[in-house]
Amino acid sequence: MRRWDFVAAYLQGDLEQNEVVYCHAPPGFATVGADGRPRVCRVEKPIYGMAQAGRRWQRSLFPWLLDF
Repeated sequence: MRRWDFVAAYLQGDLEQNEVVYCHAPPGFATVGADGRPRVCRVEKPIYGMAQAGRRWQRSLFPWLLDF
């Protein structure tokens, strides 16, 4: 096999154990908490468009390819 085409590959990576990433709340969610402070969301898995997403997926895929 010379070529593989992955759909939504960026969603398959994992963040490193001590890596903490936050993002703004998506449209339709409360952006201000009851205490008046802005709300953010903690990201548990890489999401498309995130700067680290490609590298995280590559780190998940590369060891598997070496064993293949």
